Amino acid sequence: MTDSPVNAALSETAPGQLMLGGVLDYRTGAALRKQGQALISGSQVEAVVVDCSAVEKSSSVGVSLLLAFTRDAIAAGKTLQVRAMPHDMQQIAQVCGLTGMFAEV
Repeated sequence: MTDSPVNAALSETAPGQLMLGGVLDYRTGAALRKQGQALISGSQVEAVVVDCSAVEKSSSVGVSLLLAFTRDAIAAGKTLQVRAMPHDMQQIAQVCGLTGMFAEV
């Protein structure tokens, strides 16, 4: 039995504007992590916004990605804000006591 392919993506839609979408789980997390780190460190703006409105489903991997992206932004001297965090990600962040970690726009 093989896992069906899972689609997830992270792309820069405008300078400092990242769109995170698809299914965020153990199969997609590592690649998204690397993409995010590169996009954030390579951005020429001081404030990065991660738009999560296209996230279809998320495990704890989605929250972990946002934490990693926040660390990447801080390391690069930038701020990071989250837009449209899905309900399932909000619930995971709340259970983990992380709701205050993400500045939302």
